[in-house]
Amino acid sequence: MPEPSTHFLLTGAALSAAAAALHLACIAGGPAWYRALGAGEPMARMAESGSWYPAIVTLGITVVLLVWAAYALSGAGVLPRLPLLRIILCAITAVYMARGLALVPMMILMPGRSVVFWGWSSAICLGIGIVHVLGLRQAWASL
Repeated sequence: MPEPSTHFLLTGAALSAAAAALHLACIAGGPAWYRALGAGEPMARMAESGSWYPAIVTLGITVVLLVWAAYALSGAGVLPRLPLLRIILCAITAVYMARGLALVPMMILMPGRSVVFWGWSSAICLGIGIVHVLGLRQAWASL
């Protein structure tokens, strides 16, 4: 049963799970979805040519996001306590925050995606990171 002060971790879990579902939809939707969701033209072309690489990479991201959702649910008391819960929730939060704040470096390191993609994806990651920060603050004593 979730603790009354864990609604931010529950929200963080839901957001990570939604991101995972969107990645699965990208695999199912094929090249058009890779393009629409900003994966970049090379990934879309590989998907178009029948390469398994885009699906494997996207599935890997999906698995990571689902693990992150599970850790947030564990922190909220919905799932049993997972190993290294506090440390891993802090790491997940740090990754979301870093990705959200790294707009310019990401644009430089990974060219070929639109400014709109980088803006939206950074804002989304920053938002999810903030939700996790608030969740950690709420649940810290019970972690």
